[in-house]
Amino acid sequence: MMRYIPCLIFIILLSASRASGQEGMNFQATMMNNPAVTGSEGAGTLRLSYLNHYPGNNYNFHSLRLSYDSYFEALHGGAGFYISDEYLGGTVNNLSGGLSYSYFLQAAEKLYINAGLSASFYHRGYNFTGSILPDQIDPLLGAVLPSAESLVSQGKTVFDLGTGFMFITGRFYGGFSVSHLTEPNLSVSDFAEVTLGRTLLMHGAGEFILNRERNVNIIPVASVRTGNKLLTAGAGASLESKYLSVNAIFFADNNKNIDLQAGFSINTGGLIVFYSYRFNLASGENSLPFSLLHQTGIALGLNNVDKRKIVKTINFPKL
Repeated sequence: MMRYIPCLIFIILLSASRASGQEGMNFQATMMNNPAVTGSEGAGTLRLSYLNHYPGNNYNFHSLRLSYDSYFEALHGGAGFYISDEYLGGTVNNLSGGLSYSYFLQAAEKLYINAGLSASFYHRGYNFTGSILPDQIDPLLGAVLPSAESLVSQGKTVFDLGTGFMFITGRFYGGFSVSHLTEPNLSVSDFAEVTLGRTLLMHGAGEFILNRERNVNIIPVASVRTGNKLLTAGAGASLESKYLSVNAIFFADNNKNIDLQAGFSINTGGLIVFYSYRFNLASGENSLPFSLLHQTGIALGLNNVDKRKIVKTINFPKL
């Protein structure tokens, strides 16, 4: 019966990969993907977000993220940390965390460059309690037979690195990063090789003032992500005022999926509450559910930084 175990693990990892690919453009978690943005807003901010993947389908896919980053004058750059936990169907749990640092450099009169590096751990654990193997199924009575094999709930922890750069000029900025530089191997047996392949992310945004007196801006955003044979591109905009912002982003990938993510955020000064909903408009696989993702969270400012001492700060979209 050992021949069934690789199939089971493959299905689990395929589901986990597809769920992670549906997270979309989340600027509240950009530090996890590009360490160069660490501390680039200046003030220290604590961010907490919750994601429910494929809601309404009882897949039980959830993600929880916590991060903090700030500018530190003594480091001439930004530093921060993050913790992420992905609960995938009660069978797979991905726990990761890391530290990020970004060095701020003024390369020209109006050109600023941030260079970032992150070091992290990644732990994948398994829980096969309640799992049913094919040899346990009786044709008439169902899953009642004892299995000749057992699945060992053995996890694995690996070390990982990431790097990235960001370029800022005026009210425009863009960056790129490479995740999983070490390409860590999560395999716990000889039956299947599970490697976190390198992922390239390119992202950019700009800020245009629509009404200076009422502090109304529009921020167009775009991103391209490629890795693990999946290419995803997204583009949209966030319309922001002093207390309220709304946004909409379209996504497309090389599997012929087209998605729309829309959301809003409320800004009370030191606290931002945000929510977004993503759904599938067209699917090349003809298997994706209509609802792909719910996301909600908060961003809390913990300390103010004298921006006159900072090389350059940017205003992230409230996504």
